[in-house]
Amino acid sequence: MILFFKRKFRVVFLVSGRGSNLEAVINNIKNKKLKNVKIVLVISDNPEAKALEIAKKNKIRAIYLYPGEYKTKLCGEAEDNYIKTIKKVKPDLIVLAGFMRVVKEKFIKSFQNKIINIHPSLLPKYPGLNTHKRVLEAREKETGCTVHFVNEIVDGGKRIIQAKVKVYPDDTEEKLSKRVLEKEHIILSKAIELIAQKKVVYENWNDNPIIIED
Repeated sequence: MILFFKRKFRVVFLVSGRGSNLEAVINNIKNKKLKNVKIVLVISDNPEAKALEIAKKNKIRAIYLYPGEYKTKLCGEAEDNYIKTIKKVKPDLIVLAGFMRVVKEKFIKSFQNKIINIHPSLLPKYPGLNTHKRVLEAREKETGCTVHFVNEIVDGGKRIIQAKVKVYPDDTEEKLSKRVLEKEHIILSKAIELIAQKKVVYENWNDNPIIIED
C-alpha cells in the first residue's frame, strides 16, 4: 500500500518583540484548529525578543539576523541576508507579526504576494505607529485590527480580514491595546488558514476584507 502525505504549508515569521501572535498561531497548530500548517523558521531583528524563546521552546528553528544600520527598515546587505536565509526554507507564506521594520521593494518582489502583516487598526484608518493613541485622540467609537497583504505602501496592501473592537469612554492605550490584541490572535490564524486552503488567493482577492464584529 502506498501512502500519500500532503505537503504542509510552510510559514516563516518575522518578529521583533513579545511574540504573542506567534504563540497564538503555534497553539492553534498544536490543537489542530490550524491544520496542515508548519512554521519552518522564526527570524527576529532583536536578539532579546521573547518571540525567539517561544519558538525555541516549541522546537521551531529561531534565529536573530542582524538588521543593518537603519532602525526602521531593511535594506542593503542586511536585506539581502534576510532574503537569502528565507529562500533556503522555501516558504509558502511570510508573516510579519510585530516586526518593527519596513520591508522594501527588493524584499517584497523576492516573495511576491506571499507576505502578510497584522496591524492594530481598521485599515485604511491609522496606518503606521501609535495607532491606539491616535484612535483615542480622535474619539473613535470603534477600532480593531487588520491582516493584509504587504506591498510597497506601508500598511497599504489588500486587506484580508478585520476584527472590530468597541472603544469605551474610559479606555486607555493599555486597555484598548489588550482587547485589540485578543482579536489579533484570532484573525492572524484565520488569515493563514484561508491562504493555506487557497480560499484567499492574492490575484483574485479584491481588497474587500472579511469582517468579524466585536
